[in-house]
Amino acid sequence: MNDDAVSFLLVDDDERFRSRLARALTERGHRVQAAADHAEALRLARGTRFERAVVDLRMPGPNGLQVVRDLLALDAALELVVLTGYGSIATAVEAVRLGARDYLTKPCHADRILAAFEVDAPATLDPAFETPSLARLEREHIERVLLECGGNVSKAARVLGVQRRTLQYKLAKFPVAR
Repeated sequence: MNDDAVSFLLVDDDERFRSRLARALTERGHRVQAAADHAEALRLARGTRFERAVVDLRMPGPNGLQVVRDLLALDAALELVVLTGYGSIATAVEAVRLGARDYLTKPCHADRILAAFEVDAPATLDPAFETPSLARLEREHIERVLLECGGNVSKAARVLGVQRRTLQYKLAKFPVAR
């Protein structure tokens, strides 16, 4: 590690994404600690002073907005970026209002996250990591809700606030592994 290394706290319940992002930031010369949930994030933040944090919005238990509130209550100088696979204008506004520096959609490349902090970011980002299309976000959202509903299309339709027939039509357009 070099003396210019920045300390990051990653808070995300997705083990695979969390470890991949931690590895990518470490490879770029930063110090990284990771937490799977609100409680672990606060425990780490009480024991270590972090310069930056990357927080997932949607997690079991207290959500990412609560994590942002509590982390900033511990250290108001902490710079935060919120990540989500379920972006909405309301949550983006709330995250920034609470003190997040930026609000990014998943999947998100480490260079894009660093660019949000304006640290070691390349002059141009790889176009393969552009903001996903609305159709892709919709598909990913439907897939996640369907997964959370155990593949039950009727239950997923109720959660999504659409008729079952509409959801079946959308599922026929892009088959989802159940």
